[in-house]
Amino acid sequence: MDKRASEVEENEGMLPVLIVGGSLVGLSASVFLGRLGVSHMVAERRAATSEHPRGRGNNMRTMELFRTAGLEPDIRQAASCLAGNHGILQTDRLSGGESSRWLSARLTGGAPEKGLCSTVRCACSQNDLEPVLLAHARRLGGDVRFGTELVSFTEEPDGVTCELRDRESGLTYTQRAAYLLAADGPRSPVRQRLGIGQSGQGDLFHNVSVTFRSKLLREVVDDQRFLVCYLNGTEGDGVLLPVDNEEKWVFHIPWFPERGQTLDSFTDTRIADHIRAAAGVRDLDVEVTGRAPWHAADRVADHYRQGRVFLIGDSAHEMPPTGAFGSNTGIQDAHNLAWKITAVLRGWAGEGLLDTYENERRPVALATIARAIEQAAREEHPGYAAAQSTAQSTDLMTVSLGYRYVSTAVSGADTEAPTIPEELRLDADPGTRAPHMTVVHDGEIKSTVDLYERSFVLLSGTADGPWPSAAEAAALRLGVPLVSYRVGAGLEFDLDTTDTGGDGGADWAAVHSVTPEGAVLVRPDGIVAWRSTDLPADPALELTRVLDDVLSR
Repeated sequence: MDKRASEVEENEGMLPVLIVGGSLVGLSASVFLGRLGVSHMVAERRAATSEHPRGRGNNMRTMELFRTAGLEPDIRQAASCLAGNHGILQTDRLSGGESSRWLSARLTGGAPEKGLCSTVRCACSQNDLEPVLLAHARRLGGDVRFGTELVSFTEEPDGVTCELRDRESGLTYTQRAAYLLAADGPRSPVRQRLGIGQSGQGDLFHNVSVTFRSKLLREVVDDQRFLVCYLNGTEGDGVLLPVDNEEKWVFHIPWFPERGQTLDSFTDTRIADHIRAAAGVRDLDVEVTGRAPWHAADRVADHYRQGRVFLIGDSAHEMPPTGAFGSNTGIQDAHNLAWKITAVLRGWAGEGLLDTYENERRPVALATIARAIEQAAREEHPGYAAAQSTAQSTDLMTVSLGYRYVSTAVSGADTEAPTIPEELRLDADPGTRAPHMTVVHDGEIKSTVDLYERSFVLLSGTADGPWPSAAEAAALRLGVPLVSYRVGAGLEFDLDTTDTGGDGGADWAAVHSVTPEGAVLVRPDGIVAWRSTDLPADPALELTRVLDDVLSR
């Protein structure tokens, strides 16, 4: 018996968390749990990380999460070949086309985000991002097992008993876990076994995603360093994406199974001719290296939780690729759930906190899908036959950063406000992402967003105010990890007055919509849990009450 078989046979004790699915969302969940010190296993049926360059758009909020988790430098290094590519180009064909326009600004990343974010968006293809996530997950203690599939599971009062199979050896073994996270994709076997239904329009359009090599295409593209190019010509319609800006490319060809088109009909010859028509070059060198079908859909699970089993990522929601919201929404699902499971496992929160995962994340998925569909219609996404949208689709930053939560894990949330607003406002309203401010601490410049990960954080802005002692008293009484930071000129987190392109030393109280005597309580995921605009009569008592409520104690 090999070493791995021996290990898996012996590993039958209770594990805090088992993650089924080790793609972008599952590996991100592993990273987030590892950062919080929670033991876990990832079971991924594939033999290795993805070889297909898809899911490349990592928005500002996702990059903030990766930055706080320490992954940002490695991700940007992995994405360096696309660092100069920005925007969406629409044309009828690449060479000699009669129409050409940019559907989104060719941003270099920085100008509009700088005053609102701790970082900027990053284009890193899935095949480049997954190895980075895997390396960090394992370094943080994650037991990531490729070639391992979930055969069955049974939920019990104190955990979930899972039957796993090593696909190489055929060995089947049992693993018990306190919680099971299903990151097993849009056809989620876990969701199906639970009998959880889905709502939405279903399939919107279909494509065959083709990877290919072409050295001459670089000359055709020339200096048009786009991230995505929509080709709307009658013979070569589709979507072109550069992989390395040299010779590796991806082309999404519209596929219409409802018209009787089969996957077998997409031969190498047909694909090459289609790409040549899109390029406008008859003798373009095209070497097809792979193909796979994919479906743009509108589906959301009716429930994200059943007992000790949770759906995250595509198992919970499917959405069109426009805006690159799909993987980002899934990664943010994992981040929302990781700290809550940690809190319950360690006894400083009640089980009711876990119900807020669905209450918070499902409305975000529904609102995000609506924006993605609007954008697909407005941009006339190749293969999508919907009527032209007349709606003004919310911009990327608003969708990425502006969503709000309404749940028992937030005190004082505006229940009448939309999940995603029409205009972005980040002013510490309860349920929204806490504002970014550039501060100096121990000589190091950082963002206030970097402070939120392993504990609750109480921010205040007076040198001799009662909030730090109130936080200490509440943390001691409840056994909840809570730290207090003072932000402002001359305080421990001093204002960065050199940041003239960002917040430039803005007043802390004004940014957070409180008086100088007020305070803001921020959750480990960077969401404002509560805001006291002024000083209450008994700060420690009030803070204790809020934490009790927010944590479902």
